[in-house]
Formats: sequence, C-alpha cells, structure tokens
Amino acid sequence: MKINRSAVSLTVEDVASSAAFFSEHLGFREEMSADGFVSLGHPDAGLNVVLLRRGLEVLPEGFRDQHAAGLILAFTVDDAAGTETRLREAGAPITMPLRDEPWGERLFQTTDPNGVVVQFVEWLTPAEATVEAAAEAIAEA
Repeated sequence: MKINRSAVSLTVEDVASSAAFFSEHLGFREEMSADGFVSLGHPDAGLNVVLLRRGLEVLPEGFRDQHAAGLILAFTVDDAAGTETRLREAGAPITMPLRDEPWGERLFQTTDPNGVVVQFVEWLTPAEATVEAAAEAIAEA
C-alpha cells in the first residue's frame, strides 16, 4: 500500500472560526470547501486538516453530535520558542506555555476557537535536554 497524503478530520461547531485560526496563525490554506466543510493544506506539513460542522450527514450517525475533544493535534517545528513568541504576539491564546520535558521534548500548546488543542514540539538532542534541565533546576533553587 502506498499512502500519498494524510489528513485528520475534526468535527467542530463553527468551521469558519477554526479555518480562520488555522489560516491566520498556522499558515494553512483552504484547498476545498462546501457548506459545513473545509479542507486546509499546509505547504510544509504533509497533512490536511479537514473541518466538519457538527451534525453533517457525511458523519456516521453516532458521531454527528460529537465534536473534536480529547485529542491534541501536534506539529514538530524547528524553533518552538520562536513559534510560541510569534503566535503570542499575533494574539493566539497560549493555553500551555513553553516547557521542556526531561525526555528531550520542548513544547507549548494553543487552542483554536472550537477547543481544538494544537501542540508544537521541538525535539532537543540529549545534550540540549540535559543542559536545559540543569539550567531549570538551578533557576528553581
């Protein structure tokens, strides 16, 4: 099997507000749309984000009233700190500030108007993670 492209479909109440958030703050562009539907592509992500309005008949009957919840849409970036600064300055809500995890993950989260959590991750080398963890421990002491 050859997979040519990937997409994630998210059911939201207000397709337009999520589409505007992904376009304005994250650099996605509309590729297709219809009433209650938009497919957004990104030149670097290799992934489309498809937004579907709650209640659409294209959704399986048991899922029509659900909305995107309990998931985190994560993107790997080269500069998490710079990305967080840019989004904060652009007015995007930072719902989890930048942090370094001991296993070498630097991350932060923002949330779109429909509650879709978007996480940005930068993978640190083991040496970077150790140095950062030591610096944080010293700062907290």
